[in-house]
Amino acid sequence: MSKDKRNRHEKEERSAAEAAEEALLEALEEKKGEEPEKPAEAPAEEKAPEVNPLEKQLEEANAKTAEYLAMAQRVQADFENYRKRNETIRADAYADGRRDVAAVMLPVLDNLERAVDAAAESPDEALKNGVELVLRQMTEAYQKLDVKAIDRKGEKFDPNLENAVLQGSEEDGEPGTVCQVLQKGYRMGDKVLRHAMVKVVPE
Repeated sequence: MSKDKRNRHEKEERSAAEAAEEALLEALEEKKGEEPEKPAEAPAEEKAPEVNPLEKQLEEANAKTAEYLAMAQRVQADFENYRKRNETIRADAYADGRRDVAAVMLPVLDNLERAVDAAAESPDEALKNGVELVLRQMTEAYQKLDVKAIDRKGEKFDPNLENAVLQGSEEDGEPGTVCQVLQKGYRMGDKVLRHAMVKVVPE
């Protein structure tokens, strides 16, 4: 190879090396200008939502309101039951008092009926009319109290209404029936004040 060619070849090599060195320096300068990448941050833990104090107070107040309402409803129900129970007791006591008074006065009614029977033979019309008037008033008072006589002659004997104190004969009527009422009984509504004293035909 001639000297000129060798010199030209060396010159080309130097130019290529210089170009490569310049490209490398430029690349380094560009790398320096870029901001370094930040490492990826770990996701922050989710924080529990903060409880609003006003909301907490409102919840507590609502709970107290529900508690007091339930308590008031229980008290109201208890009072209503107490009122109904008292009304029932008062009504029962009133009915018992009426029955007691009516039962106590039955002998008076019996004696008035006997007095009317005795006065029927008396020539004293004023006496007879007076006794009959008193008996009528007594009977009307018992009617207002819903007191009715138990007088079931000829009917089947009922131990719930009558006391059999005598036994009749077969000629007195059908077996098991009341053939004679010795003393009338009375009842008020479905309650017996006094059982009738009767004579019963044996079965």
